Amino acid sequence: MCSLRRALLLWLVPLFLAVGLGSALFSYWGFSRMASVFMDDQMQQLAQAVAGSRTLAAAPVPAPERIHTSGNFVTQVYGADGALLASSLPQLQAGLQPAAGFADVQAGGVTWRVYSTQASGAGGRRVQVLQSGSFRSRLAAERALAAAAPVLILLPLAIAILWGLARAMSLAVQDIGRQAALQDAHSIAELPLERVPQEIQPLVVSFNSLLTRLRDAFADQRRFVQDAAHELRTPITALALQMENVRGDLPPGACAESFSQLEAGLRRAQRLVEQLLKLSRQQAPFVEEARDLDLRAQLHESISSLIALADRRHIDLGFIDLTQGEAGATWRCAAGDLRSVVDNLIENALRYTPEGGVVDVRLLPAAVVEVVDTGPGIPPELLDRVFDRFYRVAGGDSRGSGLGLAIAQAAAERCGLRISLRNRPDVQGLVARVEPGAGRHGALISSSETAQRQLSQPAYSDNTVDAKAGNDRTVPLTER
Repeated sequence: MCSLRRALLLWLVPLFLAVGLGSALFSYWGFSRMASVFMDDQMQQLAQAVAGSRTLAAAPVPAPERIHTSGNFVTQVYGADGALLASSLPQLQAGLQPAAGFADVQAGGVTWRVYSTQASGAGGRRVQVLQSGSFRSRLAAERALAAAAPVLILLPLAIAILWGLARAMSLAVQDIGRQAALQDAHSIAELPLERVPQEIQPLVVSFNSLLTRLRDAFADQRRFVQDAAHELRTPITALALQMENVRGDLPPGACAESFSQLEAGLRRAQRLVEQLLKLSRQQAPFVEEARDLDLRAQLHESISSLIALADRRHIDLGFIDLTQGEAGATWRCAAGDLRSVVDNLIENALRYTPEGGVVDVRLLPAAVVEVVDTGPGIPPELLDRVFDRFYRVAGGDSRGSGLGLAIAQAAAERCGLRISLRNRPDVQGLVARVEPGAGRHGALISSSETAQRQLSQPAYSDNTVDAKAGNDRTVPLTER
């Protein structure tokens, strides 16, 4: 019962075959009995007619081949002493049966149906009529086959129809499964009941009820996060203003140092609230339309918006274009999601790279982006864990909120992108790679149909945009 279609076929097809075989056997038995009664009656009438004749004569001699193909009768006349007086087939030596009536005998390697009369007439003659047994069997088989032929012809058709119906039912159930598989936290809708078999409708109705409760639970969760973040943002902002006012009245020394630590904690709380708001907006139902976006332009825009953070931390933030002048590298994505992916990866690299470090944003052929930093990296066993919400590597810097990579991954999945992390093999640092992959919008496109996925490039000079200076400069790849 693991498969409805298999269960139907395994039970009904043998049943159909048994019915067809039973019908053929029953027809054979019925026609065999009917033919036997009819032929026996003819044999009896012929024997009595010959016995009542005053002349000593048998029926005309039939052709030997017609005896077995057409069922012609063989008549024999015996005297009172058992001697054969006349025969329509002299070469047949069946012998006189001791008792009158019907019997089956073997003669000449053939089975014969025999009817013998009582002694009658002058001299006590007896008449014996024989008919080929093989003719009777063939006649019954032909009549049985003719009667069972419609059943045997319709049986494969019935099996084919059963297979089609079982397949249609299976496809209907599979279609329900596909529609259910399309549900996610951003688009939960009830499954339609138009093409659902009546027996499965209660299951689908129950599943729709579960989806409704799940959608309400997701909505309540998003609402709670939004409300909590909004409610926290106002008092935190007021607290930050009060701290600014108090700073001027603090004496230098340990008190000022403790106050700076308090300010750092407050800024982190503000950052966390901002990330929670961004996360709640990402979890809202997906409504923004996907379109082809210029990847190079978005990278420039994101670098420009984060240059202030790089300046504060004295980090060299640069853009390296390795596409060899290819124009129009694009990702098919919603604009907000694309900004979220790029901004969060670059910002995450800036926050975890020590002051004075380097963060490079690389654009590779086939619309692949890499964000390379000189930070502490991530232990290999924790590379997958860092995408979990609020997860931060133990012992690391506490500037992050643990939400940046989770937000970037959620946006990438909606865009059909794949984010992978790896530690740099040559020096300390991390490489965050974004490339087209499987997602809601499917595979994405690059600027050139002939561009191959060149995952590694040899060291050569290329045009690099210095985000701080705002101009282009030529920098060997090995220097960055």
